[in-house]
Amino acid sequence: MPEQVAGGESARVGRRAQAQARARDERHGREDAMAVTALVIGLTALVLGFVPATHFFGAVAGVVGLPLALYSQMMSATTNERWMNVIGMVASFVGAAFALRHGGFTI
Repeated sequence: MPEQVAGGESARVGRRAQAQARARDERHGREDAMAVTALVIGLTALVLGFVPATHFFGAVAGVVGLPLALYSQMMSATTNERWMNVIGMVASFVGAAFALRHGGFTI
């Protein structure tokens, strides 16, 4: 039977709270930078994919942004980073799809 801690919570919940507190207190410079970069590239792919004249650049941004967002998602440490990564992933995919519909990698 798990140990009881103050307030009647189990030791498992206490360890989870401690891990969350450590994640809040530590700086995640690399993970934050990857999440913001994935978000910016994803939104760029989305905007460029909508415009038929910029389909090539939208396709490139989508092809670069999606794997970056997937890798950043694996390395993320906080919920905020994960939210940015998911938004970047979806934006990259949709932007690349629109760009491919408008001509893809043809110049």
